[in-house]
Amino acid sequence: MSNDVSSEYIRVFKWRFKDMKYTADKAMEQLDEEMLFWSPNEQSNSIAIIVKHMSGNMVSRWTDFLYTDGEKPSRDRDAEFEPAITSRKELIEVWEKGWNVLLYSLHAIKKEHLLRDIFIRKEPHTLIEALERQLYHYSYHIGQIVYIAKLQKGDAWKSLTIPKRVKGEF
Repeated sequence: MSNDVSSEYIRVFKWRFKDMKYTADKAMEQLDEEMLFWSPNEQSNSIAIIVKHMSGNMVSRWTDFLYTDGEKPSRDRDAEFEPAITSRKELIEVWEKGWNVLLYSLHAIKKEHLLRDIFIRKEPHTLIEALERQLYHYSYHIGQIVYIAKLQKGDAWKSLTIPKRVKGEF
């Protein structure tokens, strides 16, 4: 990968992750505290559970990611799906912890790291593969957060992107 392409790739990835966080932040800001803990049924996760899972994943994957396996022995993935967060304040602290680890780690990436193998669950991935994997994983969950928020807000939902046109308007 040429240096110019490598630099652009890193820049775009940083921007994509920040944009995902911004989207979820704006969705969650529209909700009252109770809504953050709501789920449509027993098989579905609340926003609080999704936040807890994403943060646990981010801390595990991105802490010392160039030198240690992304699945840290200290991570209890199953516990991420158990209710434990009890307030908006705590939810935001957990959310920010994960994002801070991820965004700090992204700033450490150099062009020469992109084709280097890192490990996730003892499986080698180039850093490019790992970035793509996490971008996919996090965008999946950000979509869930937005959908759950939109579902609850109904007609009071404020669009996060280009709003749907009203029939007859241009």
